[in-house]
Amino acid sequence: MTDDHTPTYTEKGKPFERDMNYIPDRITKGARTPEHGPTDVELWPVEPGRYRLIAAKACPWANRAIIVRQLLGLEDVISWGAPGPTHDKRSWTFDLDPGGRDPVLGIERLQEAYFKRYPDYPRGITVPAIVDVPTGQVVTNDFPWITHDLFFEWRDYHREGAPDLWPDHLRAEMEEVMQRVFTEVNNGVYRCGFAGSQEAYDAAYDRLWTAMDWLESRLAERRYLMGEEITEADIRLYTTLARFDAVYHGHFKCNRNKLTEMPNLWGYARDLYQTPGFGENTDFDQIKRHYYVVHTDINPSGIVPKGPDLTGWLEPHGRG
Repeated sequence: MTDDHTPTYTEKGKPFERDMNYIPDRITKGARTPEHGPTDVELWPVEPGRYRLIAAKACPWANRAIIVRQLLGLEDVISWGAPGPTHDKRSWTFDLDPGGRDPVLGIERLQEAYFKRYPDYPRGITVPAIVDVPTGQVVTNDFPWITHDLFFEWRDYHREGAPDLWPDHLRAEMEEVMQRVFTEVNNGVYRCGFAGSQEAYDAAYDRLWTAMDWLESRLAERRYLMGEEITEADIRLYTTLARFDAVYHGHFKCNRNKLTEMPNLWGYARDLYQTPGFGENTDFDQIKRHYYVVHTDINPSGIVPKGPDLTGWLEPHGRG
């Protein structure tokens, strides 16, 4: 398992299956038992200034947490450490920081925070991860619940006018939409890229494009996935769309057509990109370096493509 939630290979003949076994601890208000999600876990209290979010802009799963943190105005409440876009089999590293060390935690590798709590941690050192600054120990790397809890458990510290990313009246439908987006699109591109046989790839490709066509139709009737306001569902889809033409179309062989050739999805992606919190946290150079350099089994040359032309992201989207 490499550090960006993907395997270094898929057994020949087998479809790609994502390992979803993460550190399930939760940070909740007063270390209370939450209403949703895993509860038979260690609960940590919400405390401004105590925790550091370690999240690389290159990683789609981590990119979600960076965007949510900014949308909710939690920048002064939870600090952010940004690893560089490439890593080896051991860990993400802080090569963007002076001296190659995180300036708050003082570590060179995220692995150090994992090992400080679990000396024999057997799984990938994934981002996003939340680290307890006083002890230097990892708290959780359970990415779906990290963004969920930033919204529900840190409400006392949200900025004035922060978006309602989980509207109560839409939650049931939103959960269904997010589940389909995750299994068929977020994970679907990886299922194509890491297929272990032609048959597995063909099946993954068909599933992905069935879902992409569903999204194209859905977005013909509404500005965002759930209506006229941005929700968590949009953030989860956006980080895959932002990487689609630059990486997934060629690198993962998701090449029926480009995102730019799907009018509703492309307009929707531009709409989000031009929304504060999204575009400034989307680094196409880091994205391309991550996938094309780290995935040596798919791209053994390590050559990073110069394209595609990214100027279209700033063109008017017409979805106001």
